This record gives sequence, structure tokens and C-alpha cells, in this order.
Amino acid sequence: MSTPPRDPVLIVGAGITGMILGHSLKQKNIPFHIYERDPAPTTRQQGWALTLHWALQYLPSLLPASVLSAIEAVQVDPVVAANDKGNFLFLNAATGEVKWRIPPNKRWRVNRERLRGVLAEGLEGDIEWGVRVEGLRYVEEEGGKKRPKLVLRQRGNNKEDGKEEESTPATLVVGMEGSRSSIRRFLCPDDYTNKQLPIRFTGVAVDLTADQVAPLRAMDPLLFQGCHPETGVYFWFSMIDTPSPSPSDPMQTQRQPEDKEVKNLYKVQLGLSWRVKVPLDDDVPPTDAERLANMKRRAADFAPFLRDVIQNIPADTPVVEVKLADWEPRLWDNRGGMVTLAGDAAHAMTMYRGEAANHGILDVYHLASAIEKIYSGSGDDAASVITEYEAEMRERTTRAVKLSHQACLDAHDWASLNENSAILARRKL
Repeated sequence: MSTPPRDPVLIVGAGITGMILGHSLKQKNIPFHIYERDPAPTTRQQGWALTLHWALQYLPSLLPASVLSAIEAVQVDPVVAANDKGNFLFLNAATGEVKWRIPPNKRWRVNRERLRGVLAEGLEGDIEWGVRVEGLRYVEEEGGKKRPKLVLRQRGNNKEDGKEEESTPATLVVGMEGSRSSIRRFLCPDDYTNKQLPIRFTGVAVDLTADQVAPLRAMDPLLFQGCHPETGVYFWFSMIDTPSPSPSDPMQTQRQPEDKEVKNLYKVQLGLSWRVKVPLDDDVPPTDAERLANMKRRAADFAPFLRDVIQNIPADTPVVEVKLADWEPRLWDNRGGMVTLAGDAAHAMTMYRGEAANHGILDVYHLASAIEKIYSGSGDDAASVITEYEAEMRERTTRAVKLSHQACLDAHDWASLNENSAILARRKL
């Protein structure tokens, strides 16, 4: 038996995967600390949703039962979730007819903002908010052994705000801060940038009355997608929130407006994407008004219930562009098992298969097990343990990034779609 490491695991990024790893390490009594550039869990108000499906099986071993129950309770529609059929429908957007039914999985559709709020509970003293990671340094200790340190700066309005500081030495640094990861940049300085696809996507979050949302919910109460056969324009609908929040939702007070009429509204996500056929003409316009006009123009030939929901988006609605880009995991030098990546930092993928968060959770499942070996005192070598984790992750997610890339292209090519297309194939490992 060897002496277990004393230094903590330093997690860069308090996103969904970063906090799940934090909870897992906390249950294993492994020291850790999380650094996050956002000032608070609620800083990002985008509030869109994601689907947990095949990765659900791994969560019970990673999260306390109370946190897992809280996540289940704050699904976008807990009532529907109790009897969900797990449909993944793909429509002919010109007629509104269901063309394909993707084989269903058990799924939880969760609001990103509320999920992040739930995961932050129990980690209050373990997350340092509003801190930028600006570099990695390695300190040599007695006997020639090295340990990584993070170069930190309190986040302000410009890059020079805040005093530069160093973290304590770490046993392991894990970059989990998303697809524009600073740790990825340090590990892959010559090839860290995401590669943009020839597709453009804009989306909105809007409030609808029960009557307005009824035709969409009749198709599927949680989500569906489709493509116009002639124009190749892709349509996405999903629920973000329903009028009756769960009493166990820790962010309930933020979601319960005083106005009775507002309480009865459904918040939904609507998105359109299209191929870039003519540069400049097909690029996303710079202003919200122009983006909204572009969405309404591209939806003009949709089936009436799809067309109308786009045409009725209020004029002052913010329209978000989602940059569609991906990055396949590379071979990097993990510095003898001292630095690694997980989640979107390790494998950025488009959302057309809805698998990014699921692969991130499976990363955490394997990485937490690897870290436990390092801290067990059994003599497991950090370099070999982390390299083994990376090998499995790299093989699995390289395939996933390629599939998601192809799914993004498939979504806009009606003539080539069939049951074997990446966008229609079952979501599974």
C-alpha cells in the first residue's frame, strides 16, 4: 500500500458535468475544489433544456439520492414525465405529418438552469464563482515530484481586472468548462479550436398560452423535430417550463411570478436551422429583429401549426444564434496523469442526437472511478489510470462526435433520410 495523495482534484467548470463529478468525489471523501468563471449559478439566462436518456442509469452511483430525486422533480413537465412514452418524432415540416418515430428511450427532459441550481445544492463551499483560469503551472516538490497549479484571476469587466493568484497544488486538474475550454487550449495548443459546420441555427424561448401550445403538445408534450422536404429547413420544438412548478424545485421562487396570467403560460424553445448555400445570404443576421424576420421567412412554407407558432413570436424576442461546431478528442500529453479533460471540453458535438450531456455523464462515471483508484492508496499509478480513462473516452466519443456531425447534416437533407440516418437512429451506446 502507498500513501494516498493529500492534494485535491481541481475541477475547472461548474457546469452540469463538473458538479456531478464534485458530488461523486464528495461521496467518496476525495478532496476537490471547483472553479467557475460565471459569477453565480443563475448568471446564464438562456434557460434552454436538455434530454437525459441512456446516461440515466449511471446517475444513481454518482449523485446522492436527494439530488437525484430533486432532478427528477424539476423536469420541464413532471406530470407528463410520470407517464412519458419516450417518443422522438421527426416530422415532414411541410405537412405536419410524422414521418419517422425514433426508437424511444426512458428520458428526463430538464431545464439547464434549474438542473444547474439543483446540482449546486450541497456544493456551496466547494465552488469558487467568478474566477477565470488563465494558465497552468507545475511546481516541483521534494524528490523531484511535480504537481499542477492553476493560474487564476477574479472575473471582472476586462481581462486585467482582479489580482492574479495561484491555486493550491493539485493531484489532478480536470478541464470541464465547455467547448471553449482553456484547459483544452493548454493541452492542445496547436489544435484546440472547434470546427464550424456549414449549418446555421437560431432559436428563441417564448411564452405561450394553453391554446397556443396545444397543437404542438398534441404532437408530443415534450419535444419533436422535423424538416421541410423542399427547403431543407429544420424545425425544433421542446418544452422549457410548464405553469405548475414542483414544490421541491429550489429555484421555484424565481419561477413564480405574481401575475396570475403569467403563471399560466408555457415556456417553449423554438429553433430553426438551415444549410449555408449562399454565403452572406445564409449567414445569421446581426440583430434580433433581423434574425426573427429571417426565421419567419424560412418558416413561411411550414404546415400551418408550425408556421403560425413561428410567425407569432413577439417582435421584441431575443433570438440566439447557436454556433454549430465540433471537436474530436485528440491525443494529448496528460503530464503523467496530472491534467485531463471531460465533457464538452474533451469532445464538443452538435445537439442533433441530444447526446452531449449523456456522454459527459459517462465520462464522469469512468473518471470518478479512476480518481478513486489514485486516492485509494493501492499503488495505482496516476499516469496509467488517467491514460486508461482517456483511451475509453476518446474511442467512445470520437464515434459520437462523428455521428452527431452527420446527424446535423442529415437533418437538412430530406431526400437522403432513412431509418439508418444518424439523426434517426436510436440513441444508445
